Amino acid sequence: MTISLPTDIASSVTRALAEDVGSGDLTAALVPAAARAAATVITRETAVLCGRAWVDEVCRQVDAGIRVTWEAKDGDRVEPNQVLCHLEGPARSLLTAERPALNFLQTLSGTATLTRRYVDAVAGTGCRILDTRKTIPGLRLAQKYAVRCAGGTNHRIGLFDGILIKENHIAAAGSIAAAIAAARAVNSQVLLEVEVETIGELRQAIAANPDRILIDNFTLEHMREAVAITRAYNAKRIDLEASGNITLESIRPVAETGVDFISIGSLTKHVRAVDLSMRFASKGS
Repeated sequence: MTISLPTDIASSVTRALAEDVGSGDLTAALVPAAARAAATVITRETAVLCGRAWVDEVCRQVDAGIRVTWEAKDGDRVEPNQVLCHLEGPARSLLTAERPALNFLQTLSGTATLTRRYVDAVAGTGCRILDTRKTIPGLRLAQKYAVRCAGGTNHRIGLFDGILIKENHIAAAGSIAAAIAAARAVNSQVLLEVEVETIGELRQAIAANPDRILIDNFTLEHMREAVAITRAYNAKRIDLEASGNITLESIRPVAETGVDFISIGSLTKHVRAVDLSMRFASKGS
């Protein structure tokens, strides 16, 4: 399956190089201008690879003469000491590209690796793992791509492509029904979701017929009750999304209640970069 790449890769790389390289790589200038080198990138731990296009773009913007050959694809599981790619080109350029390229690769692989753990934890239940808007500023599209590569599902990208009615929206509108009606009037084409905190609010939301209901911090017993009520009430299927302090240790029982989605903020918020290394081998002048 082909997963579409974000459209902002080039601009993200340009910003990364501007903050790292600035007016020039002073240390790389110590290397003879004519020197060429080869390098490999390896992983030091088990992970899910993500970020090839960002590495390619870093190399392209630093020096179009750098050649990158990949040994693994985005979404692949990789093992310690596995070679991910080979690089060849001017030694100065490879040294300049090293850190920005690895920063992208290790961060996006970290997001993909954690996402795959959650996806594996709910395997067979029919429940899907959702990301959130709790992303690294400037890397939202990249992190959401990493979630997709690992088998997760994207929630709305931002405030512009989906409506999520929360407690303060309901208070301002006066009721759940009024908030949903107002949201339909604003834009009836995007996903409309409402957050509820009690079974009573769930019943109100069902009556107003949103596309999805977010049940926040429900107990397992109340989740099962919410699933039963929602399925019984509706000719039109309303999806249920669970959220609220759900961890790898607690997620399986949540998925088994029958909810359709579980949203996990930590996929993109609590990112631990994968341990990667670029190893150089001199090729002479």
